[in-house]
Amino acid sequence: MYKITLVKSLSGRKPNQVATAKALGLTKIGKTVVKEENDAIKGMLVTIAHMVKVVQE
Repeated sequence: MYKITLVKSLSGRKPNQVATAKALGLTKIGKTVVKEENDAIKGMLVTIAHMVKVVQE
């Protein structure tokens, strides 16, 4: 399980990065979601790694 928190704004980011964050359910700074650990989620985290904080549970 991954606990993912958005720590940087989506404003001014590339469209694919904004779409990836929204697909994960991250819409506002400070919002945290818990997601299963799989290859699709790992790929999404690579795309927005500079904007999120990830804790593996």
